Amino acid sequence: MPYFWTCRDRDIEIGRRALVMGIVNVTPDSFSDGGRHDDAAAAVKHALQLIADGADLLDIGGESSRPGANPVTLEEELRRVIPVVAELAKVTSIPLSVDTVKAEVARQSLAAGACIVNDISALNGDSGMIDVVRGYRAGLILMHMQGTPATMQQNPAYIDVIAEVGRFFEERIAFARAGGLVESSLVLDPGIGFGKSVEHTWQQLRHLADYQRFGLPVCLGVSRKGFIGLAIDRPRHQRAVGSVAVACHALANGAAQIVRVHDVAAHRDAVRVLENLCG
Repeated sequence: MPYFWTCRDRDIEIGRRALVMGIVNVTPDSFSDGGRHDDAAAAVKHALQLIADGADLLDIGGESSRPGANPVTLEEELRRVIPVVAELAKVTSIPLSVDTVKAEVARQSLAAGACIVNDISALNGDSGMIDVVRGYRAGLILMHMQGTPATMQQNPAYIDVIAEVGRFFEERIAFARAGGLVESSLVLDPGIGFGKSVEHTWQQLRHLADYQRFGLPVCLGVSRKGFIGLAIDRPRHQRAVGSVAVACHALANGAAQIVRVHDVAAHRDAVRVLENLCG
């Protein structure tokens, strides 16, 4: 059944077919493409290519969340992100997401034309974030992460990763509701590789459909990640096929509705083939 994701003045249809979210990293140090699009002109050019490749949405970030990454200042993140969002809002109608944990970055991005906030802290990072999201009626992605990017891979530990991430989502959804957010604005992200060992990651992927019990879309971010590299013994820039394989497994099982990816064209093609296979 289709689901309509409330994102400001848009209702983005999800479920009739999977959506492909293209990654635009305006950073010097992101794990896969850091430094390739770290000025506004290069980032906008890359974003327009992702649209041409078939992206349904774009996710723009100015702070790396790779394992071991340290935070950047508010001023630096604004310098990186806002010109890109503002320029893209002028030249495309594609829904724009800002990948940030800072309320002020979210506020200025939404004012510049974004309609979604992708908060990897799930409203735990900045107490002002929920007010910004509510005030703009923005879409919101709530992601699970154990620790912070700087610490998350030092010693991730769970008794039952599926159950514990599920309880986290229960608490965060309740928090969002209590803060005045409408449930139709929410999307869940299980945080693949964010404070999880390789075995935790495979466990999550095998049981990803468990998170459908919340009745909310799931955004899956596995593109080019290390667990795929270990499985196929390929460097980051050669992991598109492995990434597509994981995405197809999740999409075909109805366990995810959005895939956040670097290789948009390959995932767009896979989504179209799945549409025909699954009717």
